[in-house]
Amino acid sequence: MTKAKGKARNKMMKWFALGLLAIVVSYFAIQGIRCIYGFNQAKSKLSTYDVKVANLSYGAMTYLDEGEGEVILSVHGLFGGYDQAYENVIARSSKNRVLAPSRFGYLGSDIKGEGNPKDQADAYIELLDYLGIEQVFILGTSAGGTPAIRFALDYPERVKGLILYCSAMPVTEKPESFIEYQAPPEPFLSDYAMYLISPLMPPLLGMPASTVKIIQPIVERKAGAVIDGKLTNPDMERHFEYYPIEELKVPVLILHSEDDPIASFEKVKNAQHRFPDLTLVTFPDGGHMMTGHSQEIDQALDDFLKQHR
Repeated sequence: MTKAKGKARNKMMKWFALGLLAIVVSYFAIQGIRCIYGFNQAKSKLSTYDVKVANLSYGAMTYLDEGEGEVILSVHGLFGGYDQAYENVIARSSKNRVLAPSRFGYLGSDIKGEGNPKDQADAYIELLDYLGIEQVFILGTSAGGTPAIRFALDYPERVKGLILYCSAMPVTEKPESFIEYQAPPEPFLSDYAMYLISPLMPPLLGMPASTVKIIQPIVERKAGAVIDGKLTNPDMERHFEYYPIEELKVPVLILHSEDDPIASFEKVKNAQHRFPDLTLVTFPDGGHMMTGHSQEIDQALDDFLKQHR
């Protein structure tokens, strides 16, 4: 290679590196702007909810309480709060009383004890007593399925039915090993970091990149996400013996998509025989939130609540 060609190639590589740097800097800047805008929009939306605060023995629990009729206690998943708990079943507020609390560490809810699923179930009992509610249908979504199952096992007299909605599932036997922390790494638990990795949500989570908008403000959900990662999500594996599913004394409705990329349908198939009184409703598609099946879901809930009210 001649000296002239070598210089030309070096120059081209320099411009390529500068162009790549410009793209990276632009991406970080654009995502930063989107993050700030999304944060402000999220805070604005939170201000539209009629949020209540229950002052319980250990601290505060924020919650929404909307509608009338049979009570559905909605237990949200990772990166949730009273907003997610309510929006997951918003269609039911015209037929039922929807009680949608924020779990520990989410949107202003304090933490009882370690914050594990048993502590969460105990806190729900305090909330029901605080509100004078005797029995509920408890609905657990995604990571919220674990404390919902724990609640049904520990307090069957307060449960008319357990609904597992694209939920975590119990395992069939105690595993020899499991993932000790089951959530995004703590350095990613910020609004800006989530915007940076949002393009990876479709291939990794089966959710659109725009999902990042509905989990903001992440800064107000971080403590809860860490608790879910360390305690809630691994609990049915870590403490397998504390989840005798075969002894459940309440009827169970499982709603699940067969293509759920987060809460694997394979786990549903493996665990279904453990539930003594089970109604299983599945959909061939719809992803983690069973998108496109709202009418079928509503009908399944109508049938289940009518049968067990």
